[in-house]
Amino acid sequence: MAKIKITQVKSGIDRPERQKLTLKALGLTKMNATVEVEATPQVLGMVRKVDHLVKVETVNA
Repeated sequence: MAKIKITQVKSGIDRPERQKLTLKALGLTKMNATVEVEATPQVLGMVRKVDHLVKVETVNA
């Protein structure tokens, strides 16, 4: 399965609680934090909900 690198580029402050919880579920807790995760349909759905707060890159393995 492909991997993606997700970086938080905007703050979760003053966002709906659901978006804050989605960031936390993705493993993002601070600005400019980066996590590398498998590109499963569940993760891609979470990224789509907070795409205005994060930057996504594919990882070539």
